[in-house]
Amino acid sequence: MSCRIEDYALIGDCETAALVSRNGSIDWLCWPAFDSDACFAALLGDHNHGRWLIAPQDKVTASSRRYRGDSLILETRFETAAGTVELVDFMPPRGSASDIVRLVRGISGKVALRMDLIIRFGFGVEIPWVRRSEDRTALLAVCGPDMTVLHTPVETRGENMTTVAEFEVVAGETVPFVLTYGPSHLAPPKAIDPEQALRDTEAFWRDWSRRCTYQGDHRDLVMRSLITLKALTYGPTGGIVAAPTTSLPEKLGGWRNWDYRFCWLRDATFTLLALMNSGYTEEALAWHNWLLRAAAGAPAHMQIMYGIMGQRRLTEWEAEWLPGYEGAQPVRIGNAAHAQLQLDVYGELIDAFHQARMSRLKLDDGTWALECAVLDHLTDVWNQPDHGIWERRGDGRHYVFSKVMTWVAFDRAIKSAERFHLEAPLERWRRLRETIHRDVCEKGFDAGLGSFVESYGSGLLDASLLLLPAVGFLPCSDARIRGTIAAIERHLLRDGFVLRHDPREMSSEEQQPIEGAFLACTLWLADAHVLTGELEKAEILFQRVVEIANDVGLIAEEYDIEARRQTGNFPQALTHIALINTAQNLSGAKRASDKPAKQRSES
Repeated sequence: MSCRIEDYALIGDCETAALVSRNGSIDWLCWPAFDSDACFAALLGDHNHGRWLIAPQDKVTASSRRYRGDSLILETRFETAAGTVELVDFMPPRGSASDIVRLVRGISGKVALRMDLIIRFGFGVEIPWVRRSEDRTALLAVCGPDMTVLHTPVETRGENMTTVAEFEVVAGETVPFVLTYGPSHLAPPKAIDPEQALRDTEAFWRDWSRRCTYQGDHRDLVMRSLITLKALTYGPTGGIVAAPTTSLPEKLGGWRNWDYRFCWLRDATFTLLALMNSGYTEEALAWHNWLLRAAAGAPAHMQIMYGIMGQRRLTEWEAEWLPGYEGAQPVRIGNAAHAQLQLDVYGELIDAFHQARMSRLKLDDGTWALECAVLDHLTDVWNQPDHGIWERRGDGRHYVFSKVMTWVAFDRAIKSAERFHLEAPLERWRRLRETIHRDVCEKGFDAGLGSFVESYGSGLLDASLLLLPAVGFLPCSDARIRGTIAAIERHLLRDGFVLRHDPREMSSEEQQPIEGAFLACTLWLADAHVLTGELEKAEILFQRVVEIANDVGLIAEEYDIEARRQTGNFPQALTHIALINTAQNLSGAKRASDKPAKQRSES
């Protein structure tokens, strides 16, 4: 059985990532890329679906783990009655091949350990053919197009379709294991020097982390979030996946299980701000260029998400042989929501390009042409029902946040055209901006509730409404915004965390959340309080999220308040992005309490 979600740590090489449990087992890895099939899938089943365990044979009396400085090098220490060992796990930045390096270091005494390597390609179902290399120095596992190569001085043997080994480590000794991926039709990848790889990996992360310009409060957690964001970036294209996992449930034992190993346009502006405000302009530009390439083509065919290389067909299917995380089914591969109409992504795209211009990023010459084409299309579709920011399946609705983001699209385009002297039909865009604003205020505000609502005529709330002041739709001084914040605190706040869906949507007998509290939404409420000048409230909310980060600073999508456990895909880029931005907002507000926190619309 897999561990709690928060019991995992992340290692990666900026093209894929693995999850390592506290007990020394790698339970999830898609190889060679984030969106490839998993070869370790125990996370969604058990050890028979693939894992790589290295751990003491005797009882562990105490254990601890940490990342080495500002890096993605994981160090796990196991204490036993016979002695102490440290397991060092990392993936060197991708070279000619992809490697996982595991170094077992003796700290004290003599410790007996066991290694279990269970490779199961095809999301835990395909058993490879395992053989020795011709020179007998490596162990090859081949299945269809995939191959892994294990190099280690430890003697291994086959046992029940598993590669196992028992070995001892004494104080001062290091035993290396290196597992490398390669296409099966090519010669096996060459062995690397594990100690040199460790030095190179540490230097890579040290140099990268030094570029961070953030010097405010909670810097360690912000730095860890930035490192996580870098780890979720597919280096060759600049695309950033929402998470490296699929089907970790939003509610334990539930069915709301989705594949997040793709790149969402919705995260565009938040991601750019988090990177640019932290000094990472190179990554911000790479993300912008990915956005431009992914969205290129007919605006009517623009999707809400794409693959890491901009792929558009993300067909959803179910891996029926996997029992799911703690029995949560189905296990979904691919994401059918890619075909939905979600109007808010048009606003995110145009806003991201505007923010990039304001930060003096050098944009591609085709950016403005794409924006104009998108706005021409948006002119025709802004008043259509859609599936909203939360990707509701079923019939579309006139979601308030979706409409507001169409307003954002025209507002940012107008500002870009005016400030940078770009050719544009400004009068027509201004009229549309006013029309959309009036439409939302007339149809999306419930006077009886004193709040904006989820969708026209619904009477229900939606946590995305917290972003209305942040995007500049109305100022925080407006009574309608203050009423919306107050209504969300009354109906969506649970134990200091914010639900994204209104529990009143459930039957009167239930009225239970259909998922955990949404952590990004909790941070959006903190941002709203920063904008209203209520810094103490903002700090309390921020601390609630900080407190549930695991021991190595990683956070999932949601939090089950009753079970007191993280839920949803892990680690979640949007949560870490929101944490970075809220920390920056709080820090800025504290430094200049007489000035309003920076709003996206002010750029």
